[in-house]
Amino acid sequence: MSGASRLRDLFLLDPDVIFLNHGSFGACPRPVFEVYQSWQRELERQPVEFLHTGRRFKTLMREAREALAAYVGADPDDLAYVTNATTGMNVVARSLPLEPGDEVLATDHEYGAIDFTWQFVCERRGARYIRAPLSVPVRSARDIVEAIWQHVTPRTRVLAVSHLTSPTAVILPVADLVRRAREHGIISVIDGAHAPGQIPVHLETLSADFYVANCHKWMCAPKGSAFLYARRKAQPLLRPLVVSWGWRRGFLEEQEWQGTRDIAAFLATPAAIDFLRSPAWAGVPSVCHALARDARTVILALTGLPPLCPDGPEWYAQMVSLPLPLADGEATQQRLYADRKIEVPIMTWNDRRLLRISVQGYNTREDIDALTSALAGLLAEPSHSG
Repeated sequence: MSGASRLRDLFLLDPDVIFLNHGSFGACPRPVFEVYQSWQRELERQPVEFLHTGRRFKTLMREAREALAAYVGADPDDLAYVTNATTGMNVVARSLPLEPGDEVLATDHEYGAIDFTWQFVCERRGARYIRAPLSVPVRSARDIVEAIWQHVTPRTRVLAVSHLTSPTAVILPVADLVRRAREHGIISVIDGAHAPGQIPVHLETLSADFYVANCHKWMCAPKGSAFLYARRKAQPLLRPLVVSWGWRRGFLEEQEWQGTRDIAAFLATPAAIDFLRSPAWAGVPSVCHALARDARTVILALTGLPPLCPDGPEWYAQMVSLPLPLADGEATQQRLYADRKIEVPIMTWNDRRLLRISVQGYNTREDIDALTSALAGLLAEPSHSG
């Protein structure tokens, strides 16, 4: 039995489905899910012990934060658990003191829900949301930085970009962007939804003002575990999205003391971190990148279309997006699932159809071969050409 096959047995995924969509919602390993459920059962045995801040709540949350902070290179007092990265981004966007005429600068590679968040906030503040176009194929980190920076004006107050983009799966040079933003007095907000667990993250070294990310994606934590990091000097800017008992008690209590909610996903996140550090997971990221690279090579040869970025782990990790010559991406996605039980997204981005392949430790060479074979057949059909 191959290493990937053994790892597949550790996940709860349907064995009849070729699952190449870890990037959307993640997948939780069985041993981590068991820890999650044990916390849920313990909570139900004595809810007051878990949810009253005078009892176990503060200690349990502190321990869970300490494990997460060590994993992402942060002080545990500078990050708070939230249910997903979009929630964390809403906390930041709705808190910042934007005024009429101010500008928030992003790119045209951002996740749709985050685009909506900034549009919503800017419309209500009279601010402008600017999406700097990053043409593909991107060619160098310097080109990306300059393409974004040419849209900076004296009214730019916020730089909000992805660490690893959702539709195009490209790793952006956020360290250079954050450094330049700090030099110009611009608040930096990084959407790291896909980063932790897929690429190295060290938040204190990066020193962005704000960074949000999911633990339930590439870190394999249970659904509903994510975090909001705020640099110490930037924390006073934040307001809670939900005003509850933590009001006016500082960053951590305002964000974490949110009344009655299931905190089991947060408490199980250290178990997910232990899983990623286990011998069974050693070497998984590099093996997955190699499989993603092989899929990229074959599919680019099938389509004859140029890639979105250069080859190499500095540009993409375990997730890769590839252009497809399709008129109807949704129909092709449905066919792949209906005919071959292949779960993989085909999305529309800037009027292009992009196939986004996520490769995780449970995926095998056979999974990639099944996808490329199915695509070869579908692309040969006249009705699927664009």
